[in-house]
Amino acid sequence: MIEVRNIQKSFGDKIVINNVSAVMKAGQCNLIIGTSGSGKTVLMKCMVGLFEPNSGEILYGGQSFTDMNAEQRTAIRTEIGMLFQGSALFDSQTVEQNVMFPLDMFTKWNYQKKLARANEVLARVNIVDANKKFPAELSGGMKKRVALARAIVLNPKYLFCDEPNSGLDPQTSLLIDKLIQEITKEYNITTVINTHDMNSVMEIGNYILYMYKGNKEWEGTNKEIIFSKNQRLNEFIFASEFLQDAKEMRMLEETGKMPNQRNMDDMMK
Repeated sequence: MIEVRNIQKSFGDKIVINNVSAVMKAGQCNLIIGTSGSGKTVLMKCMVGLFEPNSGEILYGGQSFTDMNAEQRTAIRTEIGMLFQGSALFDSQTVEQNVMFPLDMFTKWNYQKKLARANEVLARVNIVDANKKFPAELSGGMKKRVALARAIVLNPKYLFCDEPNSGLDPQTSLLIDKLIQEITKEYNITTVINTHDMNSVMEIGNYILYMYKGNKEWEGTNKEIIFSKNQRLNEFIFASEFLQDAKEMRMLEETGKMPNQRNMDDMMK
């Protein structure tokens, strides 16, 4: 579990994160959403220690990450996996070398043990017969899956995903979402996802934190978001007529009050 307690972050006179608190639990997908400039990326960077908050506290499993020294933070970081927006694979390394990189950095395992672990996580993300390929030879979806394999190779307690569906087609995006969700539950990971993808919000958002101009505007689940009365959130989530119709259909499904065929036809026009 990760706890964010009253975090404030400023750059000069500009307050980017304003007294934000949240609890992100293990075994679920915790999503941070908001428009560009809302502060969600800065919040994530504060959570992993890339930015130091001006005030407040970040706790990992009850331990104050904010108050730790460099050595203690390094120990926590070995329990953190990162899935970067552009995958961030090393172009000069093969698939298996990319996945083995964290093992090279943080373990003293022999080559055979590292290779066996790399093959294990590659199989888990459905990558086979690609060990010797280079990133340039992979599709966008395969790159994301290799990057995910690298992120979980150290069996982390915490997984951070920055726009994991960026640049992917809708079908591949759904596959990546499902894979992240399965791995999160299977290994009981505290997964934090920074996303603009509304399909992700609706499908895997066990906990959703909506940021607006540095403030926590709303929090809840993907089921509760359907019934939200927050105008800013609704404008952000349901910006198009199609999504408004999808919201109405989802609300009807959740309440068990499905419309008759004529109303459904009207709704889909």
